[in-house]
Amino acid sequence: MANNPSASKRILINNRNRLQNRFYKSTVRTLTKLFLKQIEILKNSQNVENKKTAQNILQTAYSLIDKACKKKVFHKNTAARKKSQLALALKSI
Repeated sequence: MANNPSASKRILINNRNRLQNRFYKSTVRTLTKLFLKQIEILKNSQNVENKKTAQNILQTAYSLIDKACKKKVFHKNTAARKKSQLALALKSI
């Protein structure tokens, strides 16, 4: 365990940052899977309502990826790659 106050504080900060990083990464993965599932539904039905739902999920994912990049959870190129892959999936319909 920590032998001085600064080491104790670093343990707390690292734990806080780990939880924050895990939240962003897992939520981005969940939104990506949800978006891709919605894209499959859209390919089969070609319904306008399904397209709006997919676009809303895409906007939410973009927002979360940008926030994660701002907080240094993702590298800027990783964030750009993730956003690009999502946009390409929507464009491929």
